[in-house]
Amino acid sequence: MVRPAAKRDAVAHLRSQFQMSERRACTVIAADRTMVRYRSVRPDDASLRGRLRELAQQRRRFGYRRLFVLLRRDGEASGISRVYRLYREEGLAVRKRRARRKAVGTRAPVLVEAMPNARWSLDFVHDQMDSGRRFRVLNIVDDMTRECLVAVPDTSISGLRVARELTALTARRGKPGMIVSDNGTELTSSAVLKWAQDQKIAWHYIAPGKPMQNGFAESFNGRMRDELLNETIFTSLNQARAVIAAWVTDYNTARPHSALGYQTPAAYAAKFKAMGPGSPPVPGSDPDPIALIAPHGLTSAKALLMAG
Repeated sequence: MVRPAAKRDAVAHLRSQFQMSERRACTVIAADRTMVRYRSVRPDDASLRGRLRELAQQRRRFGYRRLFVLLRRDGEASGISRVYRLYREEGLAVRKRRARRKAVGTRAPVLVEAMPNARWSLDFVHDQMDSGRRFRVLNIVDDMTRECLVAVPDTSISGLRVARELTALTARRGKPGMIVSDNGTELTSSAVLKWAQDQKIAWHYIAPGKPMQNGFAESFNGRMRDELLNETIFTSLNQARAVIAAWVTDYNTARPHSALGYQTPAAYAAKFKAMGPGSPPVPGSDPDPIALIAPHGLTSAKALLMAG
């Protein structure tokens, strides 16, 4: 027995079962009497524990750092060490679903200016309803602000549908400098190629078998699957549309994003817009959200070539 709590329990056991005095019980187990008599003066954690459990139940895939940010928003003054202690004691640790494989080799990103609408990433994520009917979601992400610009669920999304969604998005938000996607049949269709040509927007296709080159969309898809798709039973397409739309709104306006210094994407975009074009990244966020220069030892031409 080395922990104070275990020694206190042992002293209490000896006194109750063998009618020993406190002095003799402490002598038997080599415990200090002041330690046995000590009573914690730590403030009651009941309300904080309850709030932490409530948030963890609502945000089942959030770790203690994001839960700490949400508690701070509610006015909780406790430090992150106390929150982490209670998080561990309550057994709220998020279980990892599987190990992620790490990419090896040199990776050179497409070089763009760090500003909103500089580059959009586009990708599909798949799921199915309780009836077994499959559907897919078209996700478009702004690489700079990490905002989800569009999340369109449907049972079938053709190249024409992708072009229509992009037309509506550019009319609402403006044209991007570049769009990045994989080589799926919908995204290499004549409708998409003609749309990009008519809109005079550069469309960059990643190298086959290199999803890490579309890392922003892949990361967003992973968060959507982990926090929404794996946690929700979809009963109909209309229900899926409503649930996904609500989650996207929450992702943009309420969910703390670690790459942005635990700001929300909407708050980060608002600060960047207030600073004006050409301003440095917002303090507290990732200082290099999009590569501005080629990696060490590579010229821009070599970096672009290696990025596909």
